[in-house]
Amino acid sequence: MENGNKQLRLLWCSAFALALLACGEADGFLVDITYVESAVAKGAVCLDGSPPAYHLAPGFGSGVNSWLVHFQGGAWCNNATDCLRRSLTAFGSSKKIANQSDFTGILSNTPDYNPDFYNWNKVQVMYCDGSSFTGNKEEVDPKTNLHYRGARVWQAIIEDLLTKGMNRAENALISGCSAGGLTSILHCDKFHQLLPVGANVKCLSDAGFFLNVEDVAGEDHAATFFNDVVTTHGSAVSLPSLCTSKLPAGMCFFPQNVVKHIKTPLFILNAAYDSWQIAHNLVPGDSDPHWQSCKNDISQCSAKQLMTLQGFRDRFLEALEEQGNSSTRGQFINSCFVHCQTEMQKTWFAPGSPVLGEKKIADAVGDWFYDRSPFREVDCPYPCDSTCPK
Repeated sequence: MENGNKQLRLLWCSAFALALLACGEADGFLVDITYVESAVAKGAVCLDGSPPAYHLAPGFGSGVNSWLVHFQGGAWCNNATDCLRRSLTAFGSSKKIANQSDFTGILSNTPDYNPDFYNWNKVQVMYCDGSSFTGNKEEVDPKTNLHYRGARVWQAIIEDLLTKGMNRAENALISGCSAGGLTSILHCDKFHQLLPVGANVKCLSDAGFFLNVEDVAGEDHAATFFNDVVTTHGSAVSLPSLCTSKLPAGMCFFPQNVVKHIKTPLFILNAAYDSWQIAHNLVPGDSDPHWQSCKNDISQCSAKQLMTLQGFRDRFLEALEEQGNSSTRGQFINSCFVHCQTEMQKTWFAPGSPVLGEKKIADAVGDWFYDRSPFREVDCPYPCDSTCPK
């Protein structure tokens, strides 16, 4: 199991580009874990029945009444076997979570690295349910003893944070990376409703706009997978009702069917050539071995493969355009071959960070949050952007 956990951590660092638990960054700082023991009595538990957990860095100075709640990513489990395997890792059990987490990027406490949010109360919510916090089954699986309670975990953590001062928030931003970015979308309006009336509340999704697209074999791999996630976890009742009243619940796991209904201001940060989506949804698994080099490095793609990726980008931009042009929406869609850009210092705010519309990601998000200036930019097609990380 130790070797398995090491492999999982290596996969997490490379596939999701996270630098919090396993990879670390020199510019971060360590934050102790908090277990929400009171949640257990409410049935709000991780897959293995352990209590949910988060890491909290208290705000200071002018940021004492401002809150950033950031949800960790880590894909999903779509059947009992997969979820049982997950429950033996830090993505299904708080017993496996590290006692400290390295806060960097959007979680940094240094103005030079995080100019607008450095002194806020910053929370990293650990992802231990495998459903983007939507699971809602009352019964415990008698064969595996698995608990599908992600929606309760989300509610219990937010309620716990409210008792620790978030009930006095003047500013609040819910954010997340990958599956956590999807969490930010699916729970955006609900989060707003739980915050004080009059507070400036917004949502940020980083690499969470997963596209409903056929894979290179013409199969609906992503749609089938998301439908299995929703069925396994009993997520239908937790998904936005404005979507589920019109579409099958599995389709309401796709942001393109949900974002148009969100009333709370939302910022979508995504790569048009999202490396995870290309490797797992467009060319899943070993469906086409000729894609292996291209999936790992876009510069190794053939001319024909690049045409396929340009088609993926076109579909992605079309799905974004269908969401409308609300003045409260922010958008930073670059042409880098990456997945998640808020959690790593080198992509969030540092010398050499990605630039779009003459702004780095941190500047664009900060200007949007504080209404200093709107930001809705889409990058030119690959390979025109020289600011992308190599």
